[in-house]
Amino acid sequence: MTGGFCKSLAALTSATCLYAALGACATMRPEAPSRAADPIDVSTHIEVDGARLYIEVRGDHADAPLLVWLHGGPGGAERPLFRYFNGDLERRFLVAYYDQRGAGRSFDPKASAASLTIARHIADLDRVLEHLRSQYQRDRVLIIGHSWGAALGMLYARAHPEKVLGIVCVAPVVSFSEQIQREYAYDLAEATRRADRRALKELRAIGPPPYSNPDPVIRLQRVTELYHGVAFKRHNHTAIALEGIVRGLVTPWEIVRIVRGMHQSLEAMHQELLVFDLRREVASLDVPVFFFLGRYDRHVDADLAAEYFETLQTPKKRIIWFAQSAHDIPFDEPAAFNRRVIETFTQLDDNPQY
Repeated sequence: MTGGFCKSLAALTSATCLYAALGACATMRPEAPSRAADPIDVSTHIEVDGARLYIEVRGDHADAPLLVWLHGGPGGAERPLFRYFNGDLERRFLVAYYDQRGAGRSFDPKASAASLTIARHIADLDRVLEHLRSQYQRDRVLIIGHSWGAALGMLYARAHPEKVLGIVCVAPVVSFSEQIQREYAYDLAEATRRADRRALKELRAIGPPPYSNPDPVIRLQRVTELYHGVAFKRHNHTAIALEGIVRGLVTPWEIVRIVRGMHQSLEAMHQELLVFDLRREVASLDVPVFFFLGRYDRHVDADLAAEYFETLQTPKKRIIWFAQSAHDIPFDEPAAFNRRVIETFTQLDDNPQY
């Protein structure tokens, strides 16, 4: 599901033209072979069954372990935010940021939304990882997925365990429908406890789930944000987006595309996601699994993820709680998050040296 920080990008939609001159900070860089000691700074698209999928690979050392980020949503291209808050991971890993079909720099306004399905996302990810494994000569990769990206990573690891070294699931979606129900129940109880008339009015207008389209889900998230259940810490979204443009993490003209892609993906996949349940789809996995959960996550209920974790059968698993986080753990506690990612990777029995 989408995190609160997608608003960091949407906040600048109306001001895009004012900063167009800064777009040169993030030009495309062609892919080229590198020596092991060379830093990697590559931006490219690969053609996959009618789509041009965007990949950005960065790291201080070309021979570092390959880590692949999977953003949430679906359609919530968090690449600029991962680089803004968690860019220090590039010092220890070769980090690949992948904009999924229909999201971010992979968004094509002319493409049919019918191609946006769970099965298509799994197939796309396989093609992307085949490209990365071949380009950087890796047998297996470490996957980090946030929210929907965690579910996608789990589905991929079930289908292709031989290609995955381990997976870190950050605030994972388990059941969209059940988590929406829990989110609504929490918001209603909290608004009642606080005598929050405005929130209660909005919740009555939204009504209880299930919902036939994603619009009520987005409205419900806004209520959850009031109670720090999405982003636990308050950030200046506009300032972050502006700094991201100046630093070349995002171009002004792609912000509108990011917002459009997010809404198109949510609309196209809504019905399929309502019946999705990770407990049914992935009861066991042949790779190590690590859950990173935010203590205050009410957007994608952390307790439901913890309950699923207890039943999940894997050769190695661990759950890590972040005491000052909600759903957006990488942005609520970036230093602690980055440290935990490094520690988690070193726990794998056959991790590469770096």
